[in-house]
Amino acid sequence: MTGWMDREALGSGPISNAALLTGGTQNILLRFERDGRGYVLRRPPPHLRANSNETMRREARMLAAIADTGVPHPRLIAACGDESVLGAAFYLMEPIDGFNATMGLPALHSGSPAIRRRMGLALTEGIAGLGALDYRTLGLEGFGKPDNYLARQVARWQSQLTSYGEFAGWTGPDAIPGVAQVAAWLEAHRPVDGEPGIIHGDYHLSNVMYRHDGPELAAIIDWELTTIGDPLIDLGWLMATWPEGDEHGDEAVAIQPWDGFPTIAELVDHYRPRTSRDLSAIDWYAVLACYKLGIILEGTHARACAGKAPRATGDLLHAKTVGLFERALRWIR
Repeated sequence: MTGWMDREALGSGPISNAALLTGGTQNILLRFERDGRGYVLRRPPPHLRANSNETMRREARMLAAIADTGVPHPRLIAACGDESVLGAAFYLMEPIDGFNATMGLPALHSGSPAIRRRMGLALTEGIAGLGALDYRTLGLEGFGKPDNYLARQVARWQSQLTSYGEFAGWTGPDAIPGVAQVAAWLEAHRPVDGEPGIIHGDYHLSNVMYRHDGPELAAIIDWELTTIGDPLIDLGWLMATWPEGDEHGDEAVAIQPWDGFPTIAELVDHYRPRTSRDLSAIDWYAVLACYKLGIILEGTHARACAGKAPRATGDLLHAKTVGLFERALRWIR
């Protein structure tokens, strides 16, 4: 590692003060110092998945592309696609001076409903700004497959759900309320593809960091699902993962106090003047997000039924899947 950093002119001498960072990710984040400068290393887990190295390369390419934009993000220092250096592709980024709201609010933020309201609006502005970027001028041609992006979504996730049948003991799709009904509604009401743009892919409160001195975003993090497609996907994802009604009192969100945060409708209204895209079908994107996220979470439940994941975790995530599909059914009615 130090030899590679020497070749990249990234300081000299030993690495010091190394510490693993926690977060909701399977990838490894290691903060360290060298020659008086702080770094954060991001690399795949020790047991590589089939696309782990390519995911690291794509993340680094995206962070490099948006470096000179106004979208808050971790600043890329250098990337290494050579898997022989650490056994996997990796990159180095600047440490972020900020906090994750789901890990607890500082006194400034916990003491002010007005600041919490602004936190929600700033979250919306993050993806509005990202979706407004011209990916072509940023050198991201070929980064994704935007043609017929929306038309591919339901079949893609139906196939994923069907694949869980290989896990013995899985309770099956019939244990998910309205799974066929939601899929049929999505296909029948699919909007026309709009202008493609950059998608974060997993945009919610856990994947941003806020500034310590106020309610603005310090950085959007965890870019492993980023691609080129319809940016309204990100707004739909935010809607699907945002508490509604009295959900803020349970496990739906780990932020307390919740009062002051905008409603889902207020998030959408705040996004509207910050985009040139047509939001008339935004509920479709939110239902799609419920469908997709519910199927993703159900995968852990299926593995747990087969004894390949902790049963308690599987049951918890199955309950979240049920909640997402119940929300989708309310929205389509």
